[in-house]
Amino acid sequence: MTLTTLDPGIGMTSRRARERLIQRLIDAGIDSSEVLRVMRTLPRHLFVDEALASRAYEDLALPIGHGQTLSQPYTVARMTQALLEHGTPDTVLEIGTGSGFQTAVLASLVRRVYTVERVGDLFERAQERLDALKIRNVRYRHGDGAQGWPEYAPYQAIILTAAPRGIPRALAEQLAPGGLMVLPIGEGPRQHLVRLVRLARGGFGHEILEPASFVPLLAGVA
Repeated sequence: MTLTTLDPGIGMTSRRARERLIQRLIDAGIDSSEVLRVMRTLPRHLFVDEALASRAYEDLALPIGHGQTLSQPYTVARMTQALLEHGTPDTVLEIGTGSGFQTAVLASLVRRVYTVERVGDLFERAQERLDALKIRNVRYRHGDGAQGWPEYAPYQAIILTAAPRGIPRALAEQLAPGGLMVLPIGEGPRQHLVRLVRLARGGFGHEILEPASFVPLLAGVA
């Protein structure tokens, strides 16, 4: 759970640019001091191509190749806050490693993150970035995220960074009793961010948090 000391950066990667982003997150309703701390210190510009680094601290989604995106900072912060709102989970399963930024945010806050990515190139680059940042409490898997990672289940929390059409049963079954899953659900403009809880007495409950816009959850590996 180690975060390296960051250089102040220049231009749009400067400390001033980061503070402007944090103020935008606060204005948008992010009030978790721990989430804001990590969003302030984690070097988002290292998770995109160098040509896009100057835009890393704008509240924008950025392309990372293979039809995937690095979610906008608000989305990362909102999903993380929703996952931690009722207590910090010990283990989190992340479906869709992508650039590794959301992975790094989670790893800075919980004991262990298990992350699955279907695109081999993204998988390798994300692991290289997190290794360079000396983040050691992450286990990586190149595989079909729709199937989760049953070998290490149950998880106290699960987060999806791509949108299925409905709640994936295979993933819901990997939640521990009382565990939370935060995910976007739906297609196109009709997506919503949802928080699912596995009830201790059996079954599941859910709440709709807000509208969302994510790439679709795809099966298989690439």
